[in-house]
Amino acid sequence: MEAILLSVATFLSTSFGGLFAVKHKNRLHLVMGFTAGVLIGVVSFDIFPEIINLIKDNNFNPIGAMVALVVGFMLFHIVEKLIVIHHAHEEDYADHKHPHVGVLSALALAGHSFMDGVGIGLGFQISPAVGVIVAIAVIAHDFTDGMNTVILMLTNKNTEKKAKSFLLLDAVAPVVGVVSTLFFHLPESFLVLYLGFFAGFLLYIGASDILPEAHRNQSSWKIVALTITGTIFIFIVTRFA
Repeated sequence: MEAILLSVATFLSTSFGGLFAVKHKNRLHLVMGFTAGVLIGVVSFDIFPEIINLIKDNNFNPIGAMVALVVGFMLFHIVEKLIVIHHAHEEDYADHKHPHVGVLSALALAGHSFMDGVGIGLGFQISPAVGVIVAIAVIAHDFTDGMNTVILMLTNKNTEKKAKSFLLLDAVAPVVGVVSTLFFHLPESFLVLYLGFFAGFLLYIGASDILPEAHRNQSSWKIVALTITGTIFIFIVTRFA
């Protein structure tokens, strides 16, 4: 029951983050600069350490996680480029932005949010203390997950209404993830591969999609500073949450 109550806090955190991005959509280049730093920070200070710990604790072969990372990076790159090629006749081809890419990105983030909920549930299966620690970390970075969902939808030419719909999906996903752990136990070998795959996806959309988009119309030291701030923010969250 405690895990489910904490999952409600993840719902609120994600929702507030997404609504913040909607409110400041006219300054999306600044928000995107911060978001790119957040995504890079999540991979470096959250996902990679978790992968390393799982590999050490279970004596897994690390090459599997790295292969999954490359597959995650390349798969999204290929899918995005196929969409661009398919829509090459469109007038907006020049900026390589299409609603399908935003939807795909938002769905992947919702999948990650679901796994966040699974992480909370499995943490409570270990002990209440572990569950609370995991929940605090998830709640802290779910604010930026909500921002990321809205930004990826809006920058890829989806409507604000549709962005809010996917924000709701992302906000509900951790709750569903927590509830699902009442019925199954996730093998840690699968979790390592999932984390590697998602790290590759985040690296792609952070470094190859969102960051270039943030600098597309006006590149400035303010955006660079916000990217660094986003990375530092995640470092602090992962060290103290």
